[in-house]
Amino acid sequence: MTQVFGLFAGCGELPRKIMDHCHAQGQPLFLIAFDGQTDPELANLENKQGHIWTHFGAVGNILCYLKANNVTHIVMAGTMRRPSWSEIKLDGKGTRWLAKLSLAKMGLTAGGDDGLLSGLVSLLKEEGFDVISPADILEDLRAPEGVMGLHHPEEADWQDILRGREVVRLLGESDVGQAVVVQEGLVLGVEAIEGTEGLLARCGSLRRKGRGGVLVKMAKPHQSQAVDLPTIGVATVHQAKAAGLRGIAVEARSTQILDQKAVVQAADEVGLYLVGLLPS
Repeated sequence: MTQVFGLFAGCGELPRKIMDHCHAQGQPLFLIAFDGQTDPELANLENKQGHIWTHFGAVGNILCYLKANNVTHIVMAGTMRRPSWSEIKLDGKGTRWLAKLSLAKMGLTAGGDDGLLSGLVSLLKEEGFDVISPADILEDLRAPEGVMGLHHPEEADWQDILRGREVVRLLGESDVGQAVVVQEGLVLGVEAIEGTEGLLARCGSLRRKGRGGVLVKMAKPHQSQAVDLPTIGVATVHQAKAAGLRGIAVEARSTQILDQKAVVQAADEVGLYLVGLLPS
């Protein structure tokens, strides 16, 4: 049976990389673009199949589009801002899905992203789709274990890395965030709704004198390996440097690195270490 991909696209580099790869391989792919979320230029790329613009609440319309085009596999890629309840206009199918997700009594804003996305994956599977990870399409997307560039963490850096890994684990257990910045044992900031870029911008102004800190980014415990995995790119390296950090530590095998060669080269050039950690 021919695999046909449906790409639920947010913003950032990853959706474009997936589209480019599928086009080069002749892989059928249909783009689902979301108002206020997907980069408008993405829909303008040459796409032999097609795309639709929609919104989160139009569940019935999305499913009809996917099934009409014989989509078999769904991949979710790119950053998406979690909407407020007032921004979503659910159709009948969306209302039924909401009830199944057991969020009707709590409201959409209750709970964390991981719980919501895990429920969404389960519902898509009930509709007959396989939900796959971007790493199932793009080779070398996931971070390897160990130091990835010229610069290595020193003993004091490892103390901050291990401190950060423990804090991120606790954050993940509460389904809050995937990243933390630690400097000399002090937690300068934890990632919440602002994302990693916002975290780094905030921590730049909180930096203490002395040795620079580290950004630690890891998947949440028991997180689905198909959706919302932690991701870094060249921009993350430059943002970490601007924040006065000495390095970046990510979870090996569960963190996505957009263009690993370029990211490692950028870290080497600005003097940051980049290391992949096994989960604790």
